[in-house]
Amino acid sequence: MHKLGEASGLVVRVWDPGALKISVLQPGGNKSFEMKMVHSSGFFELHLPRRRKLFKYSLLSVYAGGDRQWEDPYSFLPRFGNDDLKGFSEGWDRRPFEKLGAIPLEHQGSSGVSFVVWAPSAKSVHLVGDFNNWNPISLPMRSLGDSGCRELFVPFAKCGDKYKFRILGADGKLREKTDPFGWRFEPPMGNASIIEEREVANLIQKRRKQPSDPRDEPLSIYEMHLGSWRFANGENRPLSYLELADQLPEYLKEMGFSHVELLPPSEYPYGASWGYQVTGYYAPTYRYGTPVEFAVMVAAIKKAGIGVLIDWVPAHFPADEFALARFDGTCLFEHENPKQGHHAEWGTLCYNYGRPEVRSFLIGSAVAWLDRFGVDGFRVDAVASMLYLDYGRKDGEWIPNQLGGNQNLEAIEFIKQFNQAIHEEHPHAISIAEESTAFPQITQPPSVGGLGFDFKWNMGWMHDVLRYFSASPNERPNSHDNLTFGAMYQFSENFVQAFSHDEVVHGKGSLANKMHPGEHAERLANLRALLALQWTWPGKKTLFMGCEFGQWQEWNFESPLDWALLDYPLHDGLRRLVADLNALYLRHPTWSKSDHKSDKFQWLDCNDSKGQTLSFLKFGEEPAETLLVACNFSDQLRHRDWGCPHQGHWRVLLDTDSVDYGGYGSAGATVFETFPHRRDNQDQGLAFAVARWSVRVLALSS
Repeated sequence: MHKLGEASGLVVRVWDPGALKISVLQPGGNKSFEMKMVHSSGFFELHLPRRRKLFKYSLLSVYAGGDRQWEDPYSFLPRFGNDDLKGFSEGWDRRPFEKLGAIPLEHQGSSGVSFVVWAPSAKSVHLVGDFNNWNPISLPMRSLGDSGCRELFVPFAKCGDKYKFRILGADGKLREKTDPFGWRFEPPMGNASIIEEREVANLIQKRRKQPSDPRDEPLSIYEMHLGSWRFANGENRPLSYLELADQLPEYLKEMGFSHVELLPPSEYPYGASWGYQVTGYYAPTYRYGTPVEFAVMVAAIKKAGIGVLIDWVPAHFPADEFALARFDGTCLFEHENPKQGHHAEWGTLCYNYGRPEVRSFLIGSAVAWLDRFGVDGFRVDAVASMLYLDYGRKDGEWIPNQLGGNQNLEAIEFIKQFNQAIHEEHPHAISIAEESTAFPQITQPPSVGGLGFDFKWNMGWMHDVLRYFSASPNERPNSHDNLTFGAMYQFSENFVQAFSHDEVVHGKGSLANKMHPGEHAERLANLRALLALQWTWPGKKTLFMGCEFGQWQEWNFESPLDWALLDYPLHDGLRRLVADLNALYLRHPTWSKSDHKSDKFQWLDCNDSKGQTLSFLKFGEEPAETLLVACNFSDQLRHRDWGCPHQGHWRVLLDTDSVDYGGYGSAGATVFETFPHRRDNQDQGLAFAVARWSVRVLALSS
């Protein structure tokens, strides 16, 4: 409705393809005015020469198959202008999802849905969805100008309606795209976005009291893939979010893990990517339920006192036609040049971090998971691929930065901005980098030139120790450096010692099967020793599901874990060991505090390659808190003298050869008295045995 001037009255114009007749209705239905069809495409006009004052109105359209009463989307002023979108356009808006996407709200006295999409080079953008019977031409979106965004408020759209953006690109190609800021999605092959309520805050549990420095606290993480953890009883399907809410917290609490880490829960089309090829950065996957049900699951885990971390994938995205690729007919989210924008190894596309809107989009995704679901942080995938322009590329296949080097300077600045944003918005949040190179200062704050992550996966240590444990007893003396080399750089970053999903797929075999050749009992004995080494070694802990009870089969994302193994004492014993390691780690007053402090770690004997033993100390604040770790990775029982820092009686806190864990208890006594004989650079000595393929942890008796 427009004013035509003081003497000319008002005019109303409506475009409704398919309508045979349209009437303008005043509020209350007291008066109606029939419009004139001025074009056969469905364009109608009403001139009210004697009316001067604009009034709220609705429309009654008559079609061949019936009629409907509705409000005209174009009778509403834009809800946002370019000034409102300035933060998004300049790359500093941490919550762009409060403006972009499909947001149910009330606007100018009417309930409906506000749609805003970023498509600066599009020739046209039309909304299509359940609310307009997927009519490809009835709802053209309005340009907001310099921001490159288009908008439309649709009063007859509602929660639950599916929708897409029909975009005529700069290249002249017509594409139907899902919403980059979509809050929920339908399954393939439709892949439509679904309008969803924005508020689930009442489901978010009060955040646990968090320390100012997470490095001082226990961090023992159970990494899991939601769809293959456990199947529903008697049904060939994964557990739903609600079923996981019932079962998962109890298991995590029983096992003593402080946190659970979910392989990417964001929406993705290709099941075999396990979630690492994301198309919906703001939405939990449809596979196990609704976003509200995902929130119920997270709330249940947090209520049990367990933190929730999610894998987050800002390094790349798939080239699926319906999603982000060539969104407006140009390389909007990705780089145009394949030497910058294409991951040949994964067949995916690289984000253009130099584009401020892309930075806002990605950081907004992370903040949305924190805001919306109350997650406690992120493990950021494939950081190395972000940091290096030549990652996975041969000479001539990449473009140097402006300084002539191979570092992706724009990605480095993005990572710093991401870490600063999440820690300022949610000081409790934890960020962990999956980064496999020697890039410096990954876990130092941006203020001193670091990237700002709290922790970094220790990929080198993982590969080294697995190489050692896969060697036979005869080969291990020559592989001893694989056990000790990690100590040279262990305190250069805040490391997480991780045995992750990456090590139990693609023909690599399960963790149990990686142990040196032998009978099942021998392999599981070695696995018990390996996990005890992981827990006692400096650094935080991550273990992939199934490894805690020694699954033999390689992980298959389409099948549940082999829970029947827990009927066997060897496997249930391994599970008990992991639970006890967690209990000791979580309850000990200083164990976790020394995870990143070099002065709290000291070798006793790291040179016994022939005997295949290893021993070290983890000092506490007081003598009673000091731990002595003695490892025997040979196939023979070792009885020897070990150095000891404090005089008194020492007792065994944990022995991986205990009968409780499926061992034999062959090392014998569990309490020992020091003798005044200097050994291993310590003033005292202890004489005790360590069974083959086992680890003993000792402390002063009170």
